[in-house]
Amino acid sequence: QVQLVESGGGLVQPGGSLRLSCAASGFTFSNYAMGWYRQAPGKECELVAAIRSPGGSTNYADSVKGRFTISRDNAKNTVYLQMNSLKPEDTAVYYCNARPRYSDYHIFVPLCLSGGNGLSGSWGQGTQVTVSS
Repeated sequence: QVQLVESGGGLVQPGGSLRLSCAASGFTFSNYAMGWYRQAPGKECELVAAIRSPGGSTNYADSVKGRFTISRDNAKNTVYLQMNSLKPEDTAVYYCNARPRYSDYHIFVPLCLSGGNGLSGSWGQGTQVTVSS
């Protein structure tokens, strides 16, 4: 079955960097678009970034443009999120997501699903990112 395992979260000071990774298995990774969502306590689920395959087109939330970079390595079945110039408002649980169609990342998702599968794709368990001094 589809399995997405995130890693790389942690505590970082404002202005610092983190790199999240998501190892995928159970499906043909190169045929799927991949995305990163995040959800902070009391807030809605937010699409942070998404990447198409093939082609590698990307899109980002306005709040992270110029600071975050999504990339993928289809040979390693892994998607990454490089996060630079982190701010306290970036604090959230970050979720890896897989969908068959890149265009579906334009559909609003009100609630991030930890480890779920459904209309909003397949989800990892999430990794906590805390930005604090």
